[in-house]
Amino acid sequence: MSQLRQETLDASLPLSSRLYDAAGVAQIDAAAQAAGHSSEQLMSLAARAALDELEDEFGRDLPLLVACGGGNNGGDGFALAALAASRGRTVHLFELAEPSRLSAAAAARNFAEQSGVVFVDSASELLHDREGVVVDALLGIGASGAVRQEYAAVIELINASGLPVVALDVPSGLCATTGRGDCAVVADLTVTFIAAKLGLFTGRGVALAGEVVLHSLDLDEALYTAPVAAQLIDVDEARERLPLRDRNGHKGLYGHVLIVGGDFGGGGAVALAAEAALRSGAGLVSVATRPEHVAAVLARSPEAMVYGVTSGQDLEPLLARPSVIVVGPGLGQSAWSEQLLQQVLKTQLPLLLDADALNILAAGRLQLRRSLSNSVITPHPGEAARLLGSSSSAVQADRPAAVRQLQALWGSAVVLKGAGTLVAADNDLLGLCAEGNPGMASAGMGDLLSGIIGALLAQQLSGGDAARLGVALHATAADRAVSSCGERSLLASDLLAPLIELLAV
Repeated sequence: MSQLRQETLDASLPLSSRLYDAAGVAQIDAAAQAAGHSSEQLMSLAARAALDELEDEFGRDLPLLVACGGGNNGGDGFALAALAASRGRTVHLFELAEPSRLSAAAAARNFAEQSGVVFVDSASELLHDREGVVVDALLGIGASGAVRQEYAAVIELINASGLPVVALDVPSGLCATTGRGDCAVVADLTVTFIAAKLGLFTGRGVALAGEVVLHSLDLDEALYTAPVAAQLIDVDEARERLPLRDRNGHKGLYGHVLIVGGDFGGGGAVALAAEAALRSGAGLVSVATRPEHVAAVLARSPEAMVYGVTSGQDLEPLLARPSVIVVGPGLGQSAWSEQLLQQVLKTQLPLLLDADALNILAAGRLQLRRSLSNSVITPHPGEAARLLGSSSSAVQADRPAAVRQLQALWGSAVVLKGAGTLVAADNDLLGLCAEGNPGMASAGMGDLLSGIIGALLAQQLSGGDAARLGVALHATAADRAVSSCGERSLLASDLLAPLIELLAV
């Protein structure tokens, strides 16, 4: 999980929740230079910030092994190497670009040479049989396509070294905008400058960046006029959207969620979704599932009303009661599944569509003839790819673009699940959840999320607000749960206790 810690010299700068794409950061950088901040000055500030963070994390005794490219990111590396050497540290440096071809980085390179930095002839010499901390200053936010072979070879050596790695601005090879990183440095710590980059927090960026620390380099707030690409979702802020409960309230005021699903083998999915909906504040929760699952769901959640349905005809009378319908958990893709989904789609109620409900629609076996403007869809990358007629790898290569395309196509709020879950809703800034952990890659997690968001919709939150709060509660609960049971043993039901705590605030 990428975690953002903000270190800014001006605490009033509201950067902690903003994420920018590469173009936005470049615009801010250009504005800074136009305001009198030279490239050399910014490199010096970046070097000092990164070296201080490196020394806080790894101490001051280990040698530094710096790999520099030819752009401004390389200039940050040269400046850091020079500063470290001036502090008496042992610094070895390998440069990929010819010194004669450097532009903005030339002065920083000369300073490094004058400061006693040891320049070596190859990346192998830099990294072979050495101790130390690797500083990655190869490629910055300008990198977006395939990594050139000479850079790829150095990246491979860095990743194979087994040494701790500090990346400057972004891990080399990672796209700062999309989070794509087919060939990229795996860092333990990324010190990012000026503004946080969207690509650090979704897609491969989550696995590559390690801990992320933001330094604004003391730039004035007036320089931040570039469009914000996304906003980090804060669970406390999102929770403020929940309406207060009247002292004389009753269950009818807090919505009725109907969970539809649980084909043969999928009874546990509707049971988890129902319990999550109950724990997330829905006034009433009912379940329509295979008759064979009724007893088991009731045994787990006696507060739910559970109905056995054998066809769409059996489901039809139940659709007059709820205020929100969640369809998809354990639904399957049988004739029974299609009949139930077909009946649900005839309503104009807010919907939460997940899992096989989305797969059936993507396959064109049912036609969507209603608006989803008051609804939420929650695909994982494979489901998103089917909805877009694309591939999972294409979705993961540019998750922000994929979630926006889905929102435009379906008209609903969209939750694109996965590391760095994204939420898109009409006219709202793209939301990104940086919480969560690898333990969530287990059965039932999506069903739990569906129940949570369904309950929030029932409590009159908009699709976007319900989706943002739902993913934040879900991921934060998982982080709390994993502290006691570990990632390998984490179960979806383990999230229920911390979910209760989060909603009790």
